[in-house]
Amino acid sequence: MKKFFHEFKEFINKGNVLGLAVGVIIGGAFSTITTSLTNDIIMPIVSIFLGGVDFSAMSVALPTFHAVAADAPPNTLNYGSFLSAVINFLILALVVFCIVKAVNRVMDGVKKKEEAAPPPPPEPSNEEKLLTEIRDLLKEKGNG
Repeated sequence: MKKFFHEFKEFINKGNVLGLAVGVIIGGAFSTITTSLTNDIIMPIVSIFLGGVDFSAMSVALPTFHAVAADAPPNTLNYGSFLSAVINFLILALVVFCIVKAVNRVMDGVKKKEEAAPPPPPEPSNEEKLLTEIRDLLKEKGNG
């Protein structure tokens, strides 16, 4: 059992697991922002063009096949909330797409810079420099 907990601790301490956890938390917070953007800004503007229709209020009353108390709320199919959720998803997907596209563009630029500037050739070692000097001196003696 001790080995199991040790392995679990190693798994949790890996950077990719912690990064994933941070991503999920940030994603949840970002989701509330996009939900607010959809419900509080975009949908009211859309409803202006649709004659003041409130998507969240759109629903269809469903029939009941058994006796229901007089004060029971009606059974409804709330397709307006679903439409708001779909629009929210599309906005979130668009924003994530734009972020990924921007990151990919930056990464491609970094790769191109690395490929465009090849590293300079390595400088000769001290042994090679000494051997070159000896060779040059021997050539001068042979010609002179």
